Amino acid sequence: MNNKLAILSLAVFSLTACKKEAPKQGGPKPYPVVSVEAKNITGYQTFPATIQGRINNDVRAKIQGYITQVLVDEGQYVTKGQPLFRLETNILNENAAASKAGIGASESSIAAAQASVNAAQVEVNKLKPLVQKNIISDVQLQTAQANLAQAQAQLQQANAAKRQAVANYKGVEANIEYSIIRAPISGVIGKLPLKVGSLVGPTDQTPLTTISDTSEIYAYFSMNEKEYFDFLEKSPGASMPEKIKNLPMVELQLANGSLYSEKGRIEAITGQIDPTTGTIQFRVGFANAQKLLSNGNSGIIRFPQTYDNVLVVPESATYEQQGIVYVYKVEKDTAKNVVITVIDRINNMALIQSGVNKGETIVAAGIGGLKSGTAVKPKPIKMDSLVQSIKPKF
Repeated sequence: MNNKLAILSLAVFSLTACKKEAPKQGGPKPYPVVSVEAKNITGYQTFPATIQGRINNDVRAKIQGYITQVLVDEGQYVTKGQPLFRLETNILNENAAASKAGIGASESSIAAAQASVNAAQVEVNKLKPLVQKNIISDVQLQTAQANLAQAQAQLQQANAAKRQAVANYKGVEANIEYSIIRAPISGVIGKLPLKVGSLVGPTDQTPLTTISDTSEIYAYFSMNEKEYFDFLEKSPGASMPEKIKNLPMVELQLANGSLYSEKGRIEAITGQIDPTTGTIQFRVGFANAQKLLSNGNSGIIRFPQTYDNVLVVPESATYEQQGIVYVYKVEKDTAKNVVITVIDRINNMALIQSGVNKGETIVAAGIGGLKSGTAVKPKPIKMDSLVQSIKPKF
């Protein structure tokens, strides 16, 4: 009996100890919550862009010759008509001298032919009255008239020879002028791949240089077909010119990440889809008075898209399952997942079309282990402080 009592006492003691060691059930877990707000939000679509001067002219030689002088340097600003290169002109000068001598010879021939015409005319004038008075036969007059016609023909040939000689001389003079290669426009000199001694000509594939007028620059970017049709649907206006006119100003992000000081306007859209790339090209004009942008620069066009009075929640409050986006709405200290429709995501915020209403409370962050119907302890925070504290990851 005593042994049985001892065993019973030990069992009761063990049961009591187990009850004391059982973990206590915890209360609701605290979660940060925010109220759904309505804001005016501006987001940006971005497109890679290439930058070109307003006008880009390849400079080429009009005649063949060796470069004897390079009169400019890369990056130099030049004005229209300014000499850039000089070509060797020794042969041209010799041709010019020969052509000029040909003009002199043709003038001598003209003088001789004119003298022959004058003499023949005198003979004809002398014989006409004698024939009329039947002093001499008509045969002599006809012979004199034939000599006059021949002299006049020789005079015409001499004049034609002079015109040809003058044309030859002008052609050589023009080539001598072409030996000084001048700037076709005012702008900035590009690369100078050919140096003194290089043989150049009008059929060369490589230009002597390129001159860019960068007083205004053009940035070119492209949209694919889907983006293009979305753009057409969202842009106000009945026609393409109206849509372009109503477009907002755009920004240019430079290669170093900074924004260009001037805003640009979309000026033109190509009229067809490029069959190779499936894209359509846009042209944006930017002022470039300080000449900070150069031909060949690259950048990113930032196309603004404004949402007025749109509902927003932190992106950290959303999660996705099988393509459906949810947030946890808090009602009576209980989290309940609800489906939302997201129209855009900007600056760590999700822009909501439907699913929640302004002023409703949602769990703002830390929703990884949360389940619908779970009791929570709300800890209100400000949405702005939350979204601003999220750093971008690269």
